[in-house]
Amino acid sequence: MIPDDTSAGRRRFLAAAAATAMSGVVPVAVAAAPRLRLGLVTYQWGKAMSLPDLLAVCERTGFTGVELRSTHAHGVEPGMGADARAEARRRLADSPVKLVGLGSACEYHSPDPAVVRRNIDETKAFIDLCAELGGSGVKVRPNGLPKDVPVEKTLDQIGRALRDVGDHAAKAGQQIRVEVHGAGTQEIPHMRTIMEVADHPHVVVCWNCNPTDLTGAGFEANFDSLAPWMGTVHIHDLRPGRVAYPWERLFPRLTGCSAPGFTGWCLLEDGSVPDDIPSAMEENRRIFDRLTS
Repeated sequence: MIPDDTSAGRRRFLAAAAATAMSGVVPVAVAAAPRLRLGLVTYQWGKAMSLPDLLAVCERTGFTGVELRSTHAHGVEPGMGADARAEARRRLADSPVKLVGLGSACEYHSPDPAVVRRNIDETKAFIDLCAELGGSGVKVRPNGLPKDVPVEKTLDQIGRALRDVGDHAAKAGQQIRVEVHGAGTQEIPHMRTIMEVADHPHVVVCWNCNPTDLTGAGFEANFDSLAPWMGTVHIHDLRPGRVAYPWERLFPRLTGCSAPGFTGWCLLEDGSVPDDIPSAMEENRRIFDRLTS
């Protein structure tokens, strides 16, 4: 369930959880963590699939959810007309594959206020579309630190923009899922600052399984630093020899995650496209089941 409690009690919980995370201790659970579920981001494995084909291959391979990345062949975009929206809504409602959310490319780091405003407005359009289609959130991202701008100013600007779109998301019953992304901005201390500035129960983290997760204080401390805001997770190809990442350390931490906004969705997003996508999805499904059992 997406949290809508903005009380001081929730703020105290987040502060306490963040403090324990910094000490390397996993925060005490306040509710049972949701079970982990496997879904697909259309980047890049589903990039060329129509919406009917995408839903069919997910159902056939055991992927129970999908995040529809903007600009791909499925055509689900804020600019859709009424008929196209109705058709997409019908197909999604009839499918056992759940629309986890929409993957926008909206970002708020530009030093040009007009650019930031356009991205905020576009995010709100994605939020409205996602709510109309039965999804639960919109993925956004920071995407770098502009030169000649103090880092702290950019992080504050991103956080304030997220608070703005978070208010709109709350009215629509949606989450804003902030991908750990971008040169500089994907560094865990910077992401933590962004989330602290945003300070909104409908603004959560999309953990992105980056190499930088393993730097600095190390994987466990980095994960725990953002754990109070965990919402969704982008994983990569789990097949042997594909992506070097400590999956055997990630999934137990996700299984124990009790963040108020954590959905349990682990969404496969990988830039290397296999020759046989359905077979690769089936193999990933089997590995995911083993790692999360």
